[in-house]
Amino acid sequence: MWNPNQFNYTRRPSSIVLVGNVELGGENPVRVQSMANTDTNDVENSVAQCIRIVNAGGEIVRFTTQGIREAESVGKIHAALRFQGCNVPLVADIHFNANAADVAATQVEKVRINPGNYVGSIKIGDSSDYTDAEFETEYQKVRARFIPFLNICKENNTAIRIGVNHGSLSERMMNRYGDTSRGMVESCMEFLNICREQNFDSVVISMKTSNTVMMVQTVRLLVDEMEKADLYFPLHLGVTEAGDGEDGRIKSAVGIGALLADGIGDTIRVSLSEEPEAEIPVGKLLVEYIAEKENSTVINAIESDKVSRFEYSRRKSHAVGNIGGENVPVVIASADGNHAVTPDYILCVDNVFSADGEMFSIYTANEMEELVRDDSEIKFLKLTYSDLNQHIISELNNRADVVILLQTSHKNGVGEQRAFFHTLLNASCNVPVIICRTYKENDLQNLQIKAAADYGVLFIDGFGDGIFFENQGEITVEEINSVAFGILQAARVRVTKTEFISCPGCGRTMFHLQTVIASIKARTSHLKGLKIGIMGCIVNGPGEMADADYGYVGAGRGKVSLYKKKECLERNIPEAEAVEKLIDIIKVNGDWHE
Repeated sequence: MWNPNQFNYTRRPSSIVLVGNVELGGENPVRVQSMANTDTNDVENSVAQCIRIVNAGGEIVRFTTQGIREAESVGKIHAALRFQGCNVPLVADIHFNANAADVAATQVEKVRINPGNYVGSIKIGDSSDYTDAEFETEYQKVRARFIPFLNICKENNTAIRIGVNHGSLSERMMNRYGDTSRGMVESCMEFLNICREQNFDSVVISMKTSNTVMMVQTVRLLVDEMEKADLYFPLHLGVTEAGDGEDGRIKSAVGIGALLADGIGDTIRVSLSEEPEAEIPVGKLLVEYIAEKENSTVINAIESDKVSRFEYSRRKSHAVGNIGGENVPVVIASADGNHAVTPDYILCVDNVFSADGEMFSIYTANEMEELVRDDSEIKFLKLTYSDLNQHIISELNNRADVVILLQTSHKNGVGEQRAFFHTLLNASCNVPVIICRTYKENDLQNLQIKAAADYGVLFIDGFGDGIFFENQGEITVEEINSVAFGILQAARVRVTKTEFISCPGCGRTMFHLQTVIASIKARTSHLKGLKIGIMGCIVNGPGEMADADYGYVGAGRGKVSLYKKKECLERNIPEAEAVEKLIDIIKVNGDWHE
């Protein structure tokens, strides 16, 4: 059984699935793919967009396939691409329509189905609760509909993706397991067991949610369950409704990067609310950056049993000033600037300055005697994992005025910094720790992706009382500070700005998503701490934005429905009025300020 090493990078062994001329899994590189946002029935524009995705480096392209007409259209797209010499594998994306899945399986190389809506609820009765007999009856009806589809796939050498979405779990799974990772895993395993029973192994799996912490923990839990069942299907990774711009890049890199760092993942898609070809360079950069961890110097450490990979629990630390304890993670900046969000501290040479100008000294492992003589309220101590010995741990356990600045220059910095935290846990050492990194980037997108991948997994694991990084390149301190706060928000440990949960759009979207997102952001970005969902359609919209405070969801061509939490307050209103009505709802509910 594969046991993921917390400190040394190894890829999870997976079976190989052939999708057209592309192999997924095994020792193949992690494949980068995207999804078209054209109308699938518009064959000409769909072909043109697909070619742009391929030219950007996309290795697989997915198309929304709402019905049989779209299933036939994706076949026409496939034929037109082959006529032009483009052999990229195509995936038909199915929701609610098992008949369309049957047709699509004869047209393209892979079909994605969603267990949550592959067969609608067929429960009859007044009670919303499912008895064991009713639960089994619905399962047998799902099985009876799924097996003929698998037979069509066998006949046509068509692979499938079992794509579970947090926002669209079936009624019976929600009823039995709730809105949980366990519910997502059970939904997937149910379909995987049918595949195994039918000797069908051309299967890829995805487990997606807009919540990065839940996404990571759910995939980890699924891998653990598959290992127990002796199943090794390749995994597709993605954070749904990640958004656009900096937020979308950071959020995707936090979630996807955490799993890639674990060695999990055989293909990825970075879902941005932008043109789909813009997703490819981001995905490729992320894959290449994580791959650099391979064959790095071995890190020796003992894994602590005080932390779980499957549920979030923040490491306990004592408070030193406003650092550690129950305080939110702090941000330390490398210099003053015109910051959109004010950092908690400024680091300058060998001193750290608080927001009100108080100065604190920084010491190294070789300066412990000087640190002990310092009577300041806060002392900062620079350490690496190799500095951590029993003498230093004993000294830290006897003090309540030291904050660690955790540094690393290891090729696998995530693994080394993880080792530091696990060692502290094993020693019951509760000193607060600021996670530190140094980069050499001139391109802001590169910094966003690399920093989010490095820090995100540690915060998701429950580690870290703060963040500090500096960059030796042509990126401003204001931009660096923005990335730092963005990482904390994406990892769901500190909220400092409006969070926009927006989908990337597809052929189901009935309005120009990018224009609407820009309009809503322009009007609401000052509402710090508020979550606003902007979703193209109802397939995953209400579910994926379930923890949003307000939602804007496409209800049809030119029509929008508006939500507060999970409650639909305005249904099918004209698109031209929707943004103003959304703002009115926010005002009526007391969440607006000028």
